[in-house]
Amino acid sequence: MKKIIIAFMFLAMVSCETEIIDKIDVFALQTGAYMRTVAPWPLNVANGIVFSKAGLAAANVKMTIEAVDPQQGSTLSSYDLTVRFVDNTPANGTMSKAYTALESLPASSFTKDAASGYPRRDLTFTASNFMTKLGLTAADISSGDSFEVLAVMKLTDGRSFTDVNSGAEIKGGAYYKSPFFYRIAINP
Repeated sequence: MKKIIIAFMFLAMVSCETEIIDKIDVFALQTGAYMRTVAPWPLNVANGIVFSKAGLAAANVKMTIEAVDPQQGSTLSSYDLTVRFVDNTPANGTMSKAYTALESLPASSFTKDAASGYPRRDLTFTASNFMTKLGLTAADISSGDSFEVLAVMKLTDGRSFTDVNSGAEIKGGAYYKSPFFYRIAINP
């Protein structure tokens, strides 16, 4: 019986084909970059940021952003922002506006943070700046409308990252906090 089992095991080992799988070269994998929102957090990006219609002239949101890549943020070329207006209240006319250039933040406008080692800067969105860029007045804007800001992180190697080519964890995860898209709702 013992000889039969040994013979069976030998036949099983000889008849098995194995494919050798190459190891993954982790250094050949491409990695991306993202613009991390450092403060304030939690910035309510999932549900949007809110401007008050009553305080539209002074409405703003401020945040600190940090450029993150495998080279401590050194491949950042620029962080380009565009804005559009979505008119959800046609009672005062249809004033929706297409995306237009808002601001381009060059890498030179970022400063290396001593604690994290990554370049940071403050970013402020103001309703008055949005209205100027889009040719709107306060009378064109009603509660229920919104502004939408899209961001593109451009790298020195020609690649760019947006809300379209970034994963859910990067855009809204607890650590990465890099939405690349900001919706600012107008409330009463």
